[in-house]
Amino acid sequence: MVARVATVAFQGIDAVPVDVQVMVSPGKMAMQIVGLPDKAVAESRERVQSALHASGLAMPPKRVTVNLAPADLPKEGSHFDLPIALGLMAALGAIPSDALAGFSVLGELSLDGTIAPVAGVLPAAIAANAAGKGLICPAACGSEAAWADETMPILAPVSLVGLANHFRGTQVLSRPQAAMRAPASGLPDMADIRGQETARRALEVAAAGGHNLLMVGPPGSGKSMLAQRLPSILPPLSARELLDVSMIASIAGQLSGGELTDRRPFRAPHHSASMAAMVGGGLRARPGEVSMAHNGVLFLDEFPEFAPAVLDSLRQPLETGECVIARANHRVSYPARIQLVAAMNPCRCGMAGTPGHVCARGPRCVSDYQGRISGPLIDRIDLRVEVPAVMPGDLIRKRPGEASASVAARVAEARARQAARYTAFGAGGVTVNAHCPTGLIEDVAAADDGAMQLLADAADKKRFSARAYHRILKLARTLADLDGADGVSRIHVAEAISYRIAGEALAVAA
Repeated sequence: MVARVATVAFQGIDAVPVDVQVMVSPGKMAMQIVGLPDKAVAESRERVQSALHASGLAMPPKRVTVNLAPADLPKEGSHFDLPIALGLMAALGAIPSDALAGFSVLGELSLDGTIAPVAGVLPAAIAANAAGKGLICPAACGSEAAWADETMPILAPVSLVGLANHFRGTQVLSRPQAAMRAPASGLPDMADIRGQETARRALEVAAAGGHNLLMVGPPGSGKSMLAQRLPSILPPLSARELLDVSMIASIAGQLSGGELTDRRPFRAPHHSASMAAMVGGGLRARPGEVSMAHNGVLFLDEFPEFAPAVLDSLRQPLETGECVIARANHRVSYPARIQLVAAMNPCRCGMAGTPGHVCARGPRCVSDYQGRISGPLIDRIDLRVEVPAVMPGDLIRKRPGEASASVAARVAEARARQAARYTAFGAGGVTVNAHCPTGLIEDVAAADDGAMQLLADAADKKRFSARAYHRILKLARTLADLDGADGVSRIHVAEAISYRIAGEALAVAA
């Protein structure tokens, strides 16, 4: 007799169906797992046998063969433990053979028979629901799985014994409830920022339109402080964004307690991060920092200190909104629609351009340091602002700056205006100006004659690329949205150009 249990294998955030086939046949007592299992799957043999023994079920003195079909699909992870164990129990008659027919199963077994949490429960639950099945998962992941559908059958047992008792009718497992993490409180507030009016304005514009931002200034001028306050003025995730972000976090095993949160991701990797850590990769092609920041912010402090190859690996995600990890035997794609915020010193010593300071290496200190960032990457950054050292008068004044709540209200209003506009244009999935499709830019950012003449003159004089031309229009549209204006005027284009040419020295250095 062959017992069958449905489970999944993961390719990116996609859950691919896998059929676990268990056969108990005459022969020397042994247990073999076939179907391209990795080391973690192969080791499940010992975990399953120990868990069954701890649950009061002895292994039969026969040959047990476990086939993971399709056989040419690589199987990775410890979540195959539970489906293998349940398939073996069904083959031995410990649970009804038809009890598992309507479920997809995943979970890791401990040696004492308890079921440990695993990564990827949310994508697995969504895939099972799409196939018209229920889900059996660890108790710790039940709240996560419940988000797939409120009517979907979900069993979240603590142990093998509890699940077996449920199928025998001696115990009833209640359906877990979807859990939401409490809203974040105590976020750093914009009121803490003294001075830096230009940088504050740029931060608000970046938040309103989802634009990339680069801040350049000496050490201690407040660049990191400004970036850390960006989450406090960003709107919460929409329902669709929440699901996308949570699926990536689930695959990475970073959904604590199965609770979801509507707070936008804010990732700040150290400048020693490798390319695999940044864009994803490794043995199992896991999501990197760029994907973990999907629908949120990727903050890169000490921008030129990152390896040039790592920085240049950001070009494709910034343009397409996805990270593609290609290997010899498979290809994985993770969503990566991010807002890049970077901060850097103007030179190696950090004080170039500061009044009263003369760099010992002269202009070469600036050009060498800023030249570590390539021109194509700089071209993808919409706002480039200088953050000068804060004056003592700004620090000692008692009046605080504008609070995050006031700025967040303006940002939310501007984003609502953008979302309504793109819905009217039929651009599904686009909610902010930074992600406006090329074919819609000139319709969305319709500027008056004076504004277009100014942009044409600036593009001719500064030799803007086609990408820069379109990004200036997107930025001008965001500035108009913050002002509540229906059309883009000359003042909006002028401000957008000023943010663009503020980094002209960086482009020359690159």
